Amino acid sequence: MIARFEPKTSGAALWSRRIALFSLVLFVVSGLGHRRGLVDTFGFLWILLLIAVLALAALVLVALSFRRVWVRGDRGGGAAAVAALVALLVLAPFGVTAVRFFLYPQLSDISTDLVAPPSLAEAAKMRHGHMNPVRPIGREAARLQIAAYPEITGRRYNASPDDVLKAVDKVLAGKGWKIVSHPPLVDGEREYTLEAVAKTFLLGFASDVSIRLTDEGESTYVDMRSASRYGDDDFGDNARRISSFLDALDKEMAAQASR
Repeated sequence: MIARFEPKTSGAALWSRRIALFSLVLFVVSGLGHRRGLVDTFGFLWILLLIAVLALAALVLVALSFRRVWVRGDRGGGAAAVAALVALLVLAPFGVTAVRFFLYPQLSDISTDLVAPPSLAEAAKMRHGHMNPVRPIGREAARLQIAAYPEITGRRYNASPDDVLKAVDKVLAGKGWKIVSHPPLVDGEREYTLEAVAKTFLLGFASDVSIRLTDEGESTYVDMRSASRYGDDDFGDNARRISSFLDALDKEMAAQASR
């Protein structure tokens, strides 16, 4: 009678797949909950830390299981491969954030006007607890912004504040930002400011935005400010938001002029 050797299934492979899949489910569920306001941002940050630890642990188990599969001939290579793919997928946003940490300066409040930034009066009322307080933009922050984002400047349009505000409202609607302050435009008023809340695409981290229109007589000047609610580093998010909005406003104003 010939004895047959039955290879064992690697426990590390099975556990790596379980942990990786759990980290993915936790990432999706908590991310959706945070976007919809069901999960507090500060608590969500701790959940993200847990997710990263779980995904890294899954990769460690993947390495151990591949070694057992290669050296001992254990089963579980497929499970380990799935775990590796899922864990890397979960860690991808963390990797992008890490790269941006080194690419962009540590800023969380960006404005087209660094001397007299548009007001965030409504945002200041809503910020509490672990949120960043609304403060003036300091000299060092202004220097870093000018060096990193020289393109972040206001826009001047040869149009009335009323026409510019209509274009601003259309762009805001297209981006789906939540407006928190939109007072009526008063004739003869030199400055007009509205405020909104914008969220990042993937995980829904909120920034407070203010847009200021200044009546210059025959033209209207638009300034914009975007400030993160949490953390000292926005990883370039606020500058991208302002650039994207003002580019869209340029197109809308051009379309308005051609009508």
